[in-house]
Amino acid sequence: MSVKSTPSTASSVSADSGSVAEVTRSVVREFVAARLAGDTERLVSLFADEVDWLLAENPGVPWIRPRSTAAECAAQFTELTEHTVPEDARASVDTFLVDGTDAVLMGHLSGTVRATGKSFEGPFALRLTVEDGRITRHHLYENSLSIAQACAP
Repeated sequence: MSVKSTPSTASSVSADSGSVAEVTRSVVREFVAARLAGDTERLVSLFADEVDWLLAENPGVPWIRPRSTAAECAAQFTELTEHTVPEDARASVDTFLVDGTDAVLMGHLSGTVRATGKSFEGPFALRLTVEDGRITRHHLYENSLSIAQACAP
């Protein structure tokens, strides 16, 4: 996974908001690194105790479900790897935007569902909010139709 950082160019950004953005950028980079490493313990520590989690419900996809605690959010990675073929998993980040406590990652993802052998792919956008050094919002927008079709027998 590659991450490209886009520095802020707004001249009205104060030193305080700049440092807030740097904390956000740092936590998001740690989040990406922990996901890549499969480090669920680190993921739990990066998520706040309660998280505003949004991922469109998809009853046919076992790893997509409502979550709200740090442990539940971190467990999504484990559940995803249980139901997909790790060697086929791909994600690329081509946009990494930070504005204060908010960050948006955009890119492309693909994978293969273990039970069906079918693949899925499509663009994604991930909105994260970092407060007090922990992720309080995780909103993922992805090609849910492609994933549902790959999970269908």
